[in-house]
Amino acid sequence: MAYKHVLSLIIAQRRPSGYLGGDHQTLEQLTDSHLRLLAAEGVISNELKEAALVVQLKYRTDTYQDESGDFATKKAANAVRTRLAALMGIERLYDLDRIDLSVKTTLNGEVQHKVTEVLRRLKDPAYARAAGLYGDRLLGAADPGKVIYSLTLQEVTPDGVKPRIQADNFDQPFDINQGTKLDLGSTAKLRTLVTYLEIIEKLYLQYATLSPRALRKVDVDTGDELSRWVINYLIQNPGASLKSIVDASLDRSYSASPREAFYTGGGVQYFKNFKREDDGKVLTLREATRHSVNLVFIRLMRDIRRYYMFQVPGASANILKNIDDPRRGEFLKRFADREGQEFMTRFYNKYRNKSVQEIREIFFSGLRPIRGRLAAAFRYIYPTASYEEFVEFMASRLPEVEKLGSKKLHALYAMYGPDKFSLADQGYVARVHPLELWLVRYLITHPGSRFKEAIAESGEERIAVYNWLIKTSRKNAQDIRIRNLLEVEAFLEIHRSWKRLGYPFDSLVPSLATAIGSSADRPAALVELMGIIVNNGVKFPTILIEEMHFAKGTPFETIVKKQPIEGERMFSTEVAMAMRGVLMDVVEKGTAARLAHAIIRDDGVQIPIGGKTGTGDHRYITFAGAGVVKSSRAVNRSATFVFFIGDRFFGTLTAFVPGSSAAQYRFTSALSVQTLKYLLPTLKPIINTAELPPELLVPMDVDDVVEEGAATSDTDSGLTTTAPTDGEFTEESVAPAVVKQSEKAEPTSGRDAERAKSAVPSDTMSKPPVAEEELTEEEKPQDEMPVE
Repeated sequence: MAYKHVLSLIIAQRRPSGYLGGDHQTLEQLTDSHLRLLAAEGVISNELKEAALVVQLKYRTDTYQDESGDFATKKAANAVRTRLAALMGIERLYDLDRIDLSVKTTLNGEVQHKVTEVLRRLKDPAYARAAGLYGDRLLGAADPGKVIYSLTLQEVTPDGVKPRIQADNFDQPFDINQGTKLDLGSTAKLRTLVTYLEIIEKLYLQYATLSPRALRKVDVDTGDELSRWVINYLIQNPGASLKSIVDASLDRSYSASPREAFYTGGGVQYFKNFKREDDGKVLTLREATRHSVNLVFIRLMRDIRRYYMFQVPGASANILKNIDDPRRGEFLKRFADREGQEFMTRFYNKYRNKSVQEIREIFFSGLRPIRGRLAAAFRYIYPTASYEEFVEFMASRLPEVEKLGSKKLHALYAMYGPDKFSLADQGYVARVHPLELWLVRYLITHPGSRFKEAIAESGEERIAVYNWLIKTSRKNAQDIRIRNLLEVEAFLEIHRSWKRLGYPFDSLVPSLATAIGSSADRPAALVELMGIIVNNGVKFPTILIEEMHFAKGTPFETIVKKQPIEGERMFSTEVAMAMRGVLMDVVEKGTAARLAHAIIRDDGVQIPIGGKTGTGDHRYITFAGAGVVKSSRAVNRSATFVFFIGDRFFGTLTAFVPGSSAAQYRFTSALSVQTLKYLLPTLKPIINTAELPPELLVPMDVDDVVEEGAATSDTDSGLTTTAPTDGEFTEESVAPAVVKQSEKAEPTSGRDAERAKSAVPSDTMSKPPVAEEELTEEEKPQDEMPVE
């Protein structure tokens, strides 16, 4: 009888695991007791009571099977559910699952499942061998079962960017695309090259309207190579278009020699190329990107750094040339304050959450037991201590203190008393950093103080500690510090540029090594940048959910759809086209050549692939003297290929080995490229709709291009699940995306208009306004500034 079973479940909620998990007899007795009480109170009839008493409760004996699969197969659905919970203000997925709601996502459920299955099977050595993952710079003899593979595939549509695949073979909730900080190696060259072309575009817009005569009068710092090159190009090519100067900028050449020492990151650094045969070459930026040559990008980043160094307000080469320049003092004070804060951070962490006694013990235990050092430190930290307290302290640290005698102890007590030495001198005598000495006194006199309070109180001391630098006549010592500060501030500007294009972290390592990956990255962030490149420089938010359907088949049924999305132009179409050309060259002739001609549609059209490879070998290395490696410990290893396919698809494939076992692997980005190649047949139902990029289309009438693009249909399938999205929704139908207009770009409406614009012959695009005056015979280029 159902009544007794329902009543038993209500009773069991007091102790469900006990009653339902094993104590069945007690639950039977309690249920029968409640039946008698309900009948006695007239809640149920005696007939129902008697009929229920003879029924025996039945329990499930089979084990519950989770039909939803493991973490890897649920990764995409869980990502959607997590985002939906955040959108709706729901803290627990348990509560989300109890809402009568179905969601149509942009993910392709069928292909998602197939890709996940392929990635899982790559852990099997035989299957990995069949997939072509063994060989030079691939898996080698290492265990394929420890390699985590992750694929993200997205599509640019007139409605915005839509994820199609989000799959990996990592059987844990963690998403390595979104939640990691990885050394992704040479993929940083992609960001560096975009930053370079953005600078070229900015300089073009700044100087394109000037005549050759006016351009020759522009005052450019000798170290600003990029500004000088743009000005020279415009002098030599009056009326040049943005497209022509962007293309020409990629033909600038740099040495690939590793024999130059670079002062960066606060010290002298040497870099090397992956292939030694590149060491003696001079390569254009196109060639260097194609073959991923490190030293070319180190030198390119140096030019970018110099450009931003001279954009810092008040910065000028004259600061370094002239020791009497009044701005030197200001820069040195800023350096002192910044470096002082770094030391304060280090010392505060050393004494964080320690009691006064613990702070005292840690500090004095770190001093060598020499009477002058101990006396100087004690008298600074305890300036009001009596002579007796001083003797007691010295006796606790110096066993031979009694041999000194009262006279010498009195002399030590007086010699290092308050106001006898500056903080810097007191630290020098004690052989500790003066700011650590100051912080220990502050924390002892202000127990429990927070870091920001210590920083606020130490402003004068941080500057005073570096008075020797500010007042010195040694120009070289000052110049080194000024260069350090200018480099840091330049990388703040570079970080600002990277951040607006999706860079996920709050800072960059202020070093030229950032160009080859030292600042780390995240696969999902690289995908965002590639999406901007594919979409002709326009950034659209990602649409993960297209429709939310509440309470289907009830009086409360509601359907909610995504609002129209406004895109934002990040850089010009010309820059995007140039980047796509360089990245296609990487696949056709460079480090991803195994993917060349890999996609031929059913109608015979070859769809190009472009991308950038990167290999990350993250290690902790200990050096002995003269740069000799003392020890090396592997942390992780990664291989990444961030790519685009045709005119609308883009994504990334990452192979990753975490932990010390990464030392067993020698694979490079060739592994991720080969894995993507093996997955292409599985992805065919999605990518078979790809078209040629706009720059590869035959030029035609703009109206015809728009009409052709408008006829293209979106045939992706949806994955329906209890799931989420970001952004706001409305009950109106989804409208095409629009682009936010900016001062330096023409308004764009949807992807089709961008394709139409890109199909226009290049010599009609981005012509600068007419110069103020024509070029006369004597103004023809003959004494231009030198070009690298």
